[in-house]
Amino acid sequence: MELTRRWRKRIVVFVGVYFLLLSWMCFLPQSTYPQLKHFETPGIFRIGRMVFLLTPFNSFINGHEVQSFGDFVWILLQNVANIFLLTPLILGLLFLIPRLRSWKRVFWVSFLISCFIEGTQLVVDLLFDANRVFETDDLMTNTVGGLLAYGLFLFLQRMVDGKGHRLEK
Repeated sequence: MELTRRWRKRIVVFVGVYFLLLSWMCFLPQSTYPQLKHFETPGIFRIGRMVFLLTPFNSFINGHEVQSFGDFVWILLQNVANIFLLTPLILGLLFLIPRLRSWKRVFWVSFLISCFIEGTQLVVDLLFDANRVFETDDLMTNTVGGLLAYGLFLFLQRMVDGKGHRLEK
């Protein structure tokens, strides 16, 4: 599915704005945001100012250490939110970059973007004490979100092609 010039411009603007919002959300110090969570996630360890959470599926493996059911739900919601973190960006890129349209490419692009985000958060922590956390689960959930975007793209493509709507040239 190829876009008309007008739709292409709209999606370029959307991807640009979303990239800026994503950068703001991922790289500003945690103290910038309202603190809704009043506990430390289990499994976290520190090396100097850098904070790591390397246990895969930490919410389930260390969930018994959480003090309340509400705190456990909060941790699960953070994981769900991470699934959708890259979904809009990857969806926009799928519309703009036809070469990206395979599940393997989407998998690797999503994983590498997530690695970049997590690695950059460590650098930001070293430079500015941003209280960011490098999380293995974020790598997995962000990648799943990219694959979800690919599934959504395929669904939208079938809808548009099947109903005769024109986003094409």
